[in-house]
Amino acid sequence: MKIFSDISLWWLIPLILVSVVLSIWYYRKQKQMEGAPSWKKGILISLRSSALILLGILLYGILLETTESKTEKPVFITLVDNSSSMLNYSDSSSVKSKIDSFQKGLKTKYGKRFDFKTYVVDGDLKDNDQYDFSGSVTNLNLGFNHIYNQFFNRNIGGICFVSDGNYNKGNSPKYVAEKISLTPIFSVGVGDTIQKRDQLIRNVAANDIAFFKNQFPIEIDIEANKMAASSCELELYQNDKVIASEKLRYTGKNFDFRHVTFLVEANQIGFVNYTVKLRHLDDESSYENNEQSVYIEVIDSRSKVLILSKAPHPDVPVIKSVIETDENLEVESKLISKWDGSFKDVELLILHGAGISSDAELIRQANAINLPIFYFVTAASSRSNVDKLNIGLSIPNDRRMDQVQGYFSEGFQLFELSEKAQKLLEKAPPIHVKFGDVKIEGGSVLIAQRLGPVQKKDPILVFGKNTKSKFGVFVGEGLWKWKFSEFRSTKNNNGFNEIIQKSIQYLVVKKNSDPLRINLPKRFNINNEIFINAEFYNSTLEQITTPDINFNLEDDNERNIPYVFAKNAKDYRLPLGKLKAGKYKWSADTKFDGNVHKKEGVFIVEDVSLEALSTSADHNLLKTIASNSNGKFYKIGLMDQLLADIGNRKDIVNISYDETDYSDLIDWKWLCLLVIVFLTTEWFIRRYSGSY
Repeated sequence: MKIFSDISLWWLIPLILVSVVLSIWYYRKQKQMEGAPSWKKGILISLRSSALILLGILLYGILLETTESKTEKPVFITLVDNSSSMLNYSDSSSVKSKIDSFQKGLKTKYGKRFDFKTYVVDGDLKDNDQYDFSGSVTNLNLGFNHIYNQFFNRNIGGICFVSDGNYNKGNSPKYVAEKISLTPIFSVGVGDTIQKRDQLIRNVAANDIAFFKNQFPIEIDIEANKMAASSCELELYQNDKVIASEKLRYTGKNFDFRHVTFLVEANQIGFVNYTVKLRHLDDESSYENNEQSVYIEVIDSRSKVLILSKAPHPDVPVIKSVIETDENLEVESKLISKWDGSFKDVELLILHGAGISSDAELIRQANAINLPIFYFVTAASSRSNVDKLNIGLSIPNDRRMDQVQGYFSEGFQLFELSEKAQKLLEKAPPIHVKFGDVKIEGGSVLIAQRLGPVQKKDPILVFGKNTKSKFGVFVGEGLWKWKFSEFRSTKNNNGFNEIIQKSIQYLVVKKNSDPLRINLPKRFNINNEIFINAEFYNSTLEQITTPDINFNLEDDNERNIPYVFAKNAKDYRLPLGKLKAGKYKWSADTKFDGNVHKKEGVFIVEDVSLEALSTSADHNLLKTIASNSNGKFYKIGLMDQLLADIGNRKDIVNISYDETDYSDLIDWKWLCLLVIVFLTTEWFIRRYSGSY
């Protein structure tokens, strides 16, 4: 045991002397104790001295260090691949029974030597030993990553990893497995590595969204293994009708690859099912992987953005290039002098050079149809013309220019920006603004001016609302510099694009004033647990849960299933669980204050049959993981040998270590109790002797 104190322990000697002297002096002054025997005075002096000494020691701030030797048993972890590809092989029928037998033997033989833990992994990680090989996705990296984080600095004796070695989500597990140092990994291989005769659709790629009457590509990757010299028909179906086909010819190599692109016209609005099928050939090992489906959402229009500028400027093409990356937006750029004056189908006007000259008629037309406007006020804009925009913006009446950088305002709440976007302005070059104060009445400032380390309140990018529409204002020019600066340092424009895209999206999106709101994504896969959220607002836009909300679900077979939303504190929630693949129509309705409110829509559940693509095991991955960890690879039939080998390992041992603990002396309750006992005993003796 070691003793630590902020004050030298030599000061305890004067503390003891002072406590004894004070106690003796006190009792020499007590007239009531003049006739008391010496032994009684001695006891009273000792009690008081002891109490004072203990109180002084407790207030001294003494810290005690104690060391305790402990022994930690090794933890033996079993990680089981729970994906459905584990059942794709000839030995699959006995996999579960062999793992069960191994687990039982492990606990019987080494129950006193080890602690045990079992995890199962597919698309998720489960902390139990309930493996049924039903997972439709395999993320083996997830299992090793959890073990690394959960058992960091723990005594892991060994890991038994049972898998076929195939994964279709996440990174390769071997990289995280290497980080679990000094731990042997015993990999157990399921299935065989012999490539079977088979052709399969490896991947179907298409955009989630297409636009009505436009053409879009569907790209298909096909693999053929040991198919000899043969041919096969690849067909594309739209709602069970063949719309395209192509003949594939295999060369006779052990492995063949084909890439096919079908160009399809979007001729039906809504979710459209496209299915790709390979005609069956004789003696294929599996026909399940000869077919894949995708759903494409075909929409009939995009939001149109019109950019009008006073003159050519490098900021304009930069803004346009970002908008063009959004599939939901259509952008057109014009000089005002060449514009035909039509706002037909336009949902956002970007006016570059606003305030350079009076555009009263243009602004009047836009306001008449409640068109949101994004103003770009340049250094050439005049104060008088900016005042005529009626957006509450005031700029200096000065021809001089200043260079400022920007920073993100902490109080901005209209939309969220990622950390990458927020870091953009730290190194972004300055832009040109008018020299002097820039002010705006109301509005939410996203980016404000910065002069070196000095943060000003003058806005650069701000959003506001007038009576019927939203508007945005960018004060300054040189926006193009931010884009090129970010690309120079990061080799991408993700942060810059996010700022522009979210600004445009905020201005384009119309405010939802419907009382009933259903929050439901349009696309799921068969692995998702589906939850639907709903909200209801009264006439004063207060969120309430008074009315009941009914929900009706209709599948492809026109079977209707009614539900009722569960009420939470402020909103509603409805769990649907996992649904079969297909297209589902839904409707929700409620009645409140004599009015009926109804919503309806469509969502799709996609079948991601990734596990069916695995017809041979990847034991090379398992052998690599075992070899890198000083473990060993076993086939599933040799798990009894693994049991015996574990007992012969010299590196699976208990770990002894010293655990240091620190305690403050003032936390020792028995010392405080002892002080109370000393003082109470002293008082009792004094009272018994007739003294107070």
